[in-house]
Amino acid sequence: MSTATMTSKGQLTLPKAVRDALDLHPGDRVNFVRMEDGRYAVLPANRPVMALKGIIAGPAAPVSLERMDQAIASGASDA
Repeated sequence: MSTATMTSKGQLTLPKAVRDALDLHPGDRVNFVRMEDGRYAVLPANRPVMALKGIIAGPAAPVSLERMDQAIASGASDA
């Protein structure tokens, strides 16, 4: 396991093993993605968006457009 310490300015230096595993280079950006379980994934922002496919589980059952519209309408009426 790799560890980093945050500075008083909120900065982190990613350990070399992590930079190598993510193929990060100076100037690259990273995304912090909150997962359903509350943990975060660190992902290189220099990857195509399709690399994110499958990172979050889909719904247990397909949802129809009608059900989505109903959910939106009921949420809007509660405001």
